[in-house]
Amino acid sequence: MEIKSAADVRVLKQKAEREAWASVPDWRSRCYMPHCNEIGRIQSITFRLADSVPAEIIAEWRKELEIFPGIDASDPRNAELRRRIEKYEDAGYGKCWLRYPLIAELVRNALLFFDGEKYRLLEWCIMPNHVHTLVLPVNEFMLADIVHPWKSYTGHSAKRLLNLTEPFWMVEYYDRFIRDERHLENAREYIRRNPVAASLAQNAEDWPWSSASE
Repeated sequence: MEIKSAADVRVLKQKAEREAWASVPDWRSRCYMPHCNEIGRIQSITFRLADSVPAEIIAEWRKELEIFPGIDASDPRNAELRRRIEKYEDAGYGKCWLRYPLIAELVRNALLFFDGEKYRLLEWCIMPNHVHTLVLPVNEFMLADIVHPWKSYTGHSAKRLLNLTEPFWMVEYYDRFIRDERHLENAREYIRRNPVAASLAQNAEDWPWSSASE
């Protein structure tokens, strides 16, 4: 391919990144978000309601940041996309079904159900339109083995209780593997203080739908 412009250079760079990505065995990509499936790796996982961040906004951010399927998880563009999404969802957009105690309790019970069997649930927090968890997978369970039952059971149950026909959860979820002790403590603090940062509680332990209150 003859390089004629900056666009050509970008295409070649993206092609090389995709090829390098494909050679890494412990990573799986679904839609635009790569997932680390390494056994025994502590993971920070976030999943959110389908209407918490409009799809067209995320698409525009991805276009602006030049994020394509298979992009390396460590790429700063992914971090910037997560930062934008987190800021947007903390503003409380959408119908925020998780603010209802009946629905929040449904999600809480699902998170705790396989604790000790598929994973160790280190921290968790149910916000009005999204959920944060910090888990250590055990017994060789992969992320999909953990997240899919959470979303499938709670999604179907919540739709029945609320008489909904539209999707409950967004298809994709976001995960970050924990690099070291400092990263672990930062992740714990972020999850525990998310209700405080979103002005939902004065203290982390005041928020009833969180490991900080138990």
